[in-house]
Amino acid sequence: MKRHYKIVLLVLALSVGLWSFIPKAKNDPEKDKLLLELLTYVIEKGHYNPAAIDDNFSKGIYKDYITALDPSKRFFLQSDMDEFSKYETLIDDEIKAKDLTFFDLTYSRMVQRMNECRSYYKLALDKPIDYTVNEEINTDYEKAPYCKTVDELKERWRKQVKLSTLASLVEKQKLQDDLLKNKLKSPGEKIKEYKLKMGDKLTPELEAKFKASLEKTDTLTPKTYTQLEKETRASSLKSLDDNFNFIQKELSREDWFSVFVNAIATRFDPHTSYFAPDEKERFDVSMSGKLEGIGARLQKKNDLTEITELISGGPAWREKELEAGDVVLKVAQGDSEPVDVVGMRLDDVVKKIKGPKGTEVRLTVKKTDGSIKVISIIRDEVEIEETYAKSSIVEKNGLKYGVIYLPKFYIDFENKDSRDAGKDIAIEVERLKKENVQGIIMDVRDNGGGSLKTVVDIGGLFIEQGPIVQIKSAAGKKEVLYDKDPKVEWDGPLVIMTNEFSASASEILAAAMQDYKRAVIIGSKQTYGKGTVQNVIDLNQFVRGNTLGDLGALKTTTQKFYRINGGSTQLEGVKSDIVMPDSYAYLKMGERDVDNAMPWDKIDAADYKVWDKQTNFSTAIANSKKRLENNPQLKLIDENAKWREARNKENVYSLQMDKFKQEQKQLEDTSKKYKSITDYTNNLKFKSLPYEEEQMKADVTLKEKRDRWHESLAKDIYIEEALHVLDDLQSGGGKKELTSKVKKEKAVKS
Repeated sequence: MKRHYKIVLLVLALSVGLWSFIPKAKNDPEKDKLLLELLTYVIEKGHYNPAAIDDNFSKGIYKDYITALDPSKRFFLQSDMDEFSKYETLIDDEIKAKDLTFFDLTYSRMVQRMNECRSYYKLALDKPIDYTVNEEINTDYEKAPYCKTVDELKERWRKQVKLSTLASLVEKQKLQDDLLKNKLKSPGEKIKEYKLKMGDKLTPELEAKFKASLEKTDTLTPKTYTQLEKETRASSLKSLDDNFNFIQKELSREDWFSVFVNAIATRFDPHTSYFAPDEKERFDVSMSGKLEGIGARLQKKNDLTEITELISGGPAWREKELEAGDVVLKVAQGDSEPVDVVGMRLDDVVKKIKGPKGTEVRLTVKKTDGSIKVISIIRDEVEIEETYAKSSIVEKNGLKYGVIYLPKFYIDFENKDSRDAGKDIAIEVERLKKENVQGIIMDVRDNGGGSLKTVVDIGGLFIEQGPIVQIKSAAGKKEVLYDKDPKVEWDGPLVIMTNEFSASASEILAAAMQDYKRAVIIGSKQTYGKGTVQNVIDLNQFVRGNTLGDLGALKTTTQKFYRINGGSTQLEGVKSDIVMPDSYAYLKMGERDVDNAMPWDKIDAADYKVWDKQTNFSTAIANSKKRLENNPQLKLIDENAKWREARNKENVYSLQMDKFKQEQKQLEDTSKKYKSITDYTNNLKFKSLPYEEEQMKADVTLKEKRDRWHESLAKDIYIEEALHVLDDLQSGGGKKELTSKVKKEKAVKS
């Protein structure tokens, strides 16, 4: 909901004095001082619970900022840290005094160390690398000490470069071996295998390109180890040079200052952050919901770029090879040499991955099981349509059920007549009712949230009337958001599916339906645990006559959600009524795993009446738990999740080629054990509603998207269990009566 205007008015009224403080030159340090003043002032006046800017706050900024500058500890020496540490408890004082001494010191030292480090990796790549030496590297940079001497730092660079080139060299050898084996096959066999592999993804253009590539493969002359090793070093050198050139030539002091400012902002809470001008522009573009690329969201974790989500309907989602949790190591454009992106800024990694529709990008990724894989993706347009609600019908035991998937709680605040999640879900429910479904599954897995208004509207579809969520503002005022419409759009059995990535608005909906005992919640042990509201505030509005260009924007936490039972969803999230294991169950990915997350608390419960029309609610939950106890597929998923957690803690890699290959082989062999997880089928047939089937006759792309979705539902063990629960929720003897009725109707039609 658009509530930040109250905060803006408050800050506006109190910040008139800032208007006279306008620096005159673009590169004037006074601009940085103004930004510091604006940032801290707006946060302190508008944040839900602003932290005191004291010595403890200063220590937090110090830790986060230094980690952001040098996450792998390959630039700063211990002597630098000794010098920096003098400011560990002084940053708060410098912020208040608009003093940039600490930033200027770290910035100038970073520039100096980066210039020096160029010679370290060049030295490591200057001559052939000996991969027979029995040595190893520990990539747990967080626990690693800073190097005391330049020689120690050179050694750290040598080992890191060796690991990177070793992985590339082994990859080149494997690729060459595969090509040579493939060479022995006839062109007909190769084309047949390619068609089988591509399936319905094969286009005439891709087939023609593949046939043309056969000629190159057939004339392949094997390269010697010496040639491959030399190529690998040359490629690594170019990649590192490109990375350093970009950082040193294209990143300005302003870019580095943004890092410092963000270290300040995020100490108030994990969801408060500063958008530099370029980042604000990208944020605005992303809100349009349309781009050309692979359809994946990424985030930075220390020196690495991790895939956090695949956008439904996008190229990466369709290819099914890239997964959330994969770490991107290299990016290549088509057939060109891959560029090492470890240590590269997230924005620059995104730029390399994005590109025009129809072009190819090849990602070298480290899977969550530790294996290294090259994934080729043809870029395409990622459409906003796939952010909208959609539904499907499935028949089970003679009864029809509906599945509604909601990827986000979308709304257009500027146009009240535009579609939004609340209106769309109401339409989907009505369509499903016309198809005589006997139960509905609402799937909000991976739904990171969105509009609060739409949550209230959606919740109101399933209850007569009453509170949906409570909100507490920065001033401490409590507000209860109600569904005031007594009409119930759907009063039948309801299941809501969640996982660890269901956050914010998704958690509000699940919590409300759980408190009303209106729906059974099926999913991970708990949801993400984000119980706060953020608003984006344009900082330019506070400076009259600004001649410096865009000052950027601030996203700050302004409110907190509470369930109607009074409990917060912060940290604890929503605990499922029926817990099902998943691949990420033991990895640290939730709000509770962030060190400065806001705390859980509780307020008074709202006045609400529990839904009393679902008489066998507890029985359905008990039946489900019995089914899950002895399910071999779920046991395998849980075993795989524990293995992933163990692998995630493995940070030591051999730098001896034979041992490295052996380690990779063991990972591949273990991964095969869990292949049956992705091969699972529930033997259920999902289909689109009649209106959509008509649309698909003229829209091939829509048909492909829905076929992909239905295919994934048919392999989804969680959906299968949700349908079992809907079966059990059929009241009393109604299940048998309905089945009999459906059979009679079929007999009449036939």
